Amino acid sequence: MTDSQIPTHGQIPVPSEAPEPVTTEQPSRFSGVLREIATGNALISVLAVVLALVAGAVLIAITDPGVRAASAYFFGRPADTFSAIWTAVSGAYTALFQGSIYNFGRPTFAAGIKPFTETLTFATPLIAAGLGVALGFRVGLFNIGGRGQMLIAAAAAGWVGFSFNLPWGVHLLVALVAGLIGGALWGGIVGLLKARTGAHEVIVTIMLNYVAFYLIAYMLRTPGLLQAPGSSNPKSPAMKQTAVFPHLLGPTYNLTLGFILVIIATIYVWYLLSRSSLGFKFRAIGENPHAARVAGINVKNMYVYAMLISGALVGLAGANQVQGSITTGFGSGIDAGIGFDAITVALLGRSRPWGVFVAGILFGAFKAGGFTMQASQNVPIDIVLVVQSLIVLFIAAPPLVRAVFRLPAPSVIPRVKPAKVSGKKAVVTK
Repeated sequence: MTDSQIPTHGQIPVPSEAPEPVTTEQPSRFSGVLREIATGNALISVLAVVLALVAGAVLIAITDPGVRAASAYFFGRPADTFSAIWTAVSGAYTALFQGSIYNFGRPTFAAGIKPFTETLTFATPLIAAGLGVALGFRVGLFNIGGRGQMLIAAAAAGWVGFSFNLPWGVHLLVALVAGLIGGALWGGIVGLLKARTGAHEVIVTIMLNYVAFYLIAYMLRTPGLLQAPGSSNPKSPAMKQTAVFPHLLGPTYNLTLGFILVIIATIYVWYLLSRSSLGFKFRAIGENPHAARVAGINVKNMYVYAMLISGALVGLAGANQVQGSITTGFGSGIDAGIGFDAITVALLGRSRPWGVFVAGILFGAFKAGGFTMQASQNVPIDIVLVVQSLIVLFIAAPPLVRAVFRLPAPSVIPRVKPAKVSGKKAVVTK
């Protein structure tokens, strides 16, 4: 070692040759895509439905009389029990399919496809209300007041529908707008109280559900308000034909213009959340309202705007209930539980507009096919309700779904970048 190579005090010897850069084996792009799919929310939702259907099959087997009879001599002839289980479960789910998608027993295609149109008919208000609830979720608001907003919207659209004599197109549009305004105002009350007083939206929406229900019930019992003239029943007059949605495929099918309107609503919500500045503010507040406030967003005003739009979307469901198929008047049960089912639809759709659209069709299929299961297979309609509830349970517990199907957790997926060499040091970034 020469004098020039002898380190002085405080210096560290530097090797003459730099070490090889430390690298990490990179996963292929294909495997990365598979991992993203395996840990994505869409797959979790699909698998939640699968698990719920499996649990439903168990319930169908347990409640079937044939299975119970065969299980009495299970140890003597176990094949009979398994055969009875297969007959019960396959018969029930076949009836569900034929009652909601396509009935192969019908003589013509037009008759066989009618169950699918019934599915879309049931799905129409579910999608509209689900979009309203999902929009609130994206802003960080839990809109549990779908029932009240639907009732107010139905009352407003129904009152316009049976009280005025207008041309067909004008009457239909005015009644629809009245329903949208009614739902928006009832939802706007929640946003205003949230913004000005800090009232929790869950409590306010639940209380407003009761207010709307008893208010509409009172108006339906009071002559001159919503009660049909000369009637003692709590029911409104019949809707005039000029205010009723036309059928899309003719009078043989129940599918109406309302389904086209919910497609337009889905596109609107997608554009609002994904392509507009207002939607960006909504999403920013939903992620972190404090950071959004620091960034200059008026959080209080956004709460009001969000609940107005959310209420209007739920109001579309209420208007559809009175304009879509109810032509003989409506009662206080016109919401048919859709306001609460919309929460399930929004959860299953992961609060994404097109996810809500697909989830609404799925739940519409459950409603349409559930009646066929009950009529043809004597399967209790409550089984369908249990399946819907289990879907919510599994969606609320993604770790359970991942554990059942042995899916990787998102947190364990390595995101490794190529090693960088800075001078004579190897730097690995993750």
